[in-house]
Amino acid sequence: MSDAWEGIFAVLQTPLTESGELDPESMEKQVGFCIECGAHGLVYPVLGGEFMYLTEGERAQFVEIVTRTAAGQVPVVAGVAGPVKEVAVLCTDAAVKAGADAVVALPPNGGSPAEVRAYYEAIAATAGRPVFLQHTSGGLSAGFMRELFAEVEHIDYLKEEQQPSAHQISAVLGEVTEDCLGVFGGGHGRWMLSEMRRGANGFMPAAEAIDVHVQIWDAYQAGDERRARDIFNMLLPQINLIMAINLTVCKEILVRRGIFKSAKMRIPGSAMMDAEDGRELEMIMADLAPYFRV
Repeated sequence: MSDAWEGIFAVLQTPLTESGELDPESMEKQVGFCIECGAHGLVYPVLGGEFMYLTEGERAQFVEIVTRTAAGQVPVVAGVAGPVKEVAVLCTDAAVKAGADAVVALPPNGGSPAEVRAYYEAIAATAGRPVFLQHTSGGLSAGFMRELFAEVEHIDYLKEEQQPSAHQISAVLGEVTEDCLGVFGGGHGRWMLSEMRRGANGFMPAAEAIDVHVQIWDAYQAGDERRARDIFNMLLPQINLIMAINLTVCKEILVRRGIFKSAKMRIPGSAMMDAEDGRELEMIMADLAPYFRV
């Protein structure tokens, strides 16, 4: 367990130009930003990276940029989820060739338990390195996950964000023991303090305020829960704004922090921030400014 990963693993956004093309320069800058902010690991592409709306080639291109730019400074967890096993295996193979240290995958939608198990078995066999289960919308019981951890080589970690995620983390930790190396929280870290108290090993929040998340983590790990809670309370309005609108807010923050050139989204029909949203964000970021490290 001493060698297991823990801490704040930044979920990278997909930077796009205003015309909707990939922006490799901004991706490199985002990686450097997260490492400078103190991130303990990087994750790409998962739900926060709009992976469902990227081609397999685009996913592979950016995973390669992430691993090359990180250059071994922190572990890189590549998102390899697909609608079916065959797509997930192709993405896993590309991630392995790019040098990712681990992979993470949501289960396929609508699969039977046997199909879901076969899906994860194929990913694990292709990866040959740690695999994170990502549990967001149900379908994976604690007992089923316990079997995967115990019986499938390389399935080692869980990203748990089915709501209420803190309760889910308690349920999972009550079921699994030595076969699971760590349970990470997600959901923009909105249950972060409760999840740490319940035994979460780390978190995978979006990248826009990763330095603030790191400071919350560091304070809690140092035994100063009061300081961790004070910093979290400063971050909470930003989390609320993200949840109320969408990932556009994350990208807009990265624009305002000088990392992205555009807040363009790939997800069709994404809500856009209006002038009042922009003013609200400006005030939130002004309150958070003392906690920005970069």
